[in-house]
Amino acid sequence: MKYSDLAGKSAAELQVMLKEKKTELFTLKIKQKMMQLTNTSELRVAKKDIARINTALSAMK
Repeated sequence: MKYSDLAGKSAAELQVMLKEKKTELFTLKIKQKMMQLTNTSELRVAKKDIARINTALSAMK
């Protein structure tokens, strides 16, 4: 996901995407704790996506 993809979305859409990404990050963390996560780079990608969404939301204000 790129920031340019997020710039055209509304605040409501961004809030929904943010909630989904936070849920995904939570499940990835649980999988890592239980030694079921094979690709640990997914954690970093999810965190960066959350940061991009937060940046897009703050830019709207």
